[in-house]
Amino acid sequence: MPRTQNNRSKDAVALLTADHDKVKQLFREYERLQNIGDISLKADLALQICMELEIHTMIEEEIFYPAVRSETGDEKMVQEAIQEHAEAKELIAHIQGMSGDDPDLDSTMAMLRKAIEHHVTEEEQEMFPQARQGGADLTALCEQLADRKEQLEHDMGARPLRSGTREAVGERSAIGKADS
Repeated sequence: MPRTQNNRSKDAVALLTADHDKVKQLFREYERLQNIGDISLKADLALQICMELEIHTMIEEEIFYPAVRSETGDEKMVQEAIQEHAEAKELIAHIQGMSGDDPDLDSTMAMLRKAIEHHVTEEEQEMFPQARQGGADLTALCEQLADRKEQLEHDMGARPLRSGTREAVGERSAIGKADS
């Protein structure tokens, strides 16, 4: 999906916060699908959430965290965030190997959601304020993050989901909302 001009006017913290908001919304949608029992859409959405998180963790680890470490000198904070990513990556790998009717999918997704919510809270309350106070050019950093994110989305977008493309999940999910 091409980046909009609006994304170019953001700073790095705003871009990452928007990613957090998107994943929170996807988890809410997963919960809705879980409640209505749509196994196929739920499986596709689980994979979309995993892909979004993979991209987000990569751009943070490759670009944002090194900049934060350089500006703040807070190695402990950055290492804690990287450790939280490692835990999430283990859950993501497990989810990616599951089918939609796997009895452990919902509980594993719930564990991932809880881990991500904890991580997001720490980033938004601790790391992001420090990044804003540091001397980094957050607008230029946003450009780097957005460019890398776009590249990863393109590369990873080629991976088909279980029952169609990434876009089909959104379309089918919207249809499901209209039907409910």
